[in-house]
Amino acid sequence: MRAAAVQFAPEFGNPERNAARMAAQIEDLAAEGVSLVVFPEAALTGYCARSREEAAAIALPRDSEFVQVVVAAASERQMAVIFGFAEIESEKLYNTAMLAGPSGLRQPYRKVHLPFLGYDRYAVPGDSLDPCDTLVGRVGTLICYDVRFPEAARTLALKGAEIICVPTNWPSGAQASSDVLCPARAIENHVYVIAANRVGEENGFAFIGHSKIVDPFGQLLVSAGHESETVLIADIDPARSREKKIVKRPDEYETDLFADRRTDVYFSA
Repeated sequence: MRAAAVQFAPEFGNPERNAARMAAQIEDLAAEGVSLVVFPEAALTGYCARSREEAAAIALPRDSEFVQVVVAAASERQMAVIFGFAEIESEKLYNTAMLAGPSGLRQPYRKVHLPFLGYDRYAVPGDSLDPCDTLVGRVGTLICYDVRFPEAARTLALKGAEIICVPTNWPSGAQASSDVLCPARAIENHVYVIAANRVGEENGFAFIGHSKIVDPFGQLLVSAGHESETVLIADIDPARSREKKIVKRPDEYETDLFADRRTDVYFSA
């Protein structure tokens, strides 16, 4: 199965243009046999709001025509697509990533951990971590800062996630999230991690790129640089994520990441 991470620079407050670009990218990737596509955090709307009023101005309802453009493209091409946007519902703001797919599949995920940064300063945190069964396997989503918290990725993995997708807006200073945390989350849960970051500048913030796809052993399959828009494509096998027991020498060197856990001694706050 082929997966892709799309590293690009959305235009702040221009969902029409951003949606059109994403729909065109989905069409191009379908021609290359890609089944799963991850776009950056807030790819549809932009992220760096400078006030509550500006955050509300860029936010879209979940049934917005611009959200539907991307959802329709995913359904038409029979692909699983994850893309982020600033969401508004009943005057509350959320940082949301939509998982869209065939037959009108739409599963939203609202960012659980919110830093004091950009749009997130005005958003309400989400309250669930649930993977979704798709045509490409069981997919979980985390957004940007969420990946800092090992409990979030572990929760998705314990619920059967085979692929953890991370739409993100890593700014300057967040290099370790790409270089260290993504491989760590992959290897400690034995899952694929697909991180799609943006590039360019937005309202005074510069973004670092460095999108990547990591396999369940923490091995880097493909990685991007920090300056240019690009698309990463890798062949992955979600079945590998289900093999939590690793046998290196039968009866001599075996590990089981989940069976070997000691929940009886772990601290619980």
